[in-house]
Amino acid sequence: MAPVWWRIGRDGSVTVAFHVQPGAKKTEVAGPHGDALKIKLAAPPVDGKANASLLAFVAAALGVPKAAVTLKSGQTSRQKVVEISDPPADGDRRLFAG
Repeated sequence: MAPVWWRIGRDGSVTVAFHVQPGAKKTEVAGPHGDALKIKLAAPPVDGKANASLLAFVAAALGVPKAAVTLKSGQTSRQKVVEISDPPADGDRRLFAG
């Protein structure tokens, strides 16, 4: 069973709910945070750097191209929803492993 923060769409894409903590010492998965997955980001929350860092981290963790990862909501919020087109079958485990 997939975790609550990992939602599979009808088209095979996945949306992931994140709680983001920018300005951390290093970028890493911190664990579940309510209905979201908490991610600590080393990037500061200015000029879209934290958003870009989140998308790059997700793409690298899942082994998908950066173009397959899109920020759907939460541009200026700590609560973000990211969509991944054509994610790997074990993507939730890969992402949680960081």
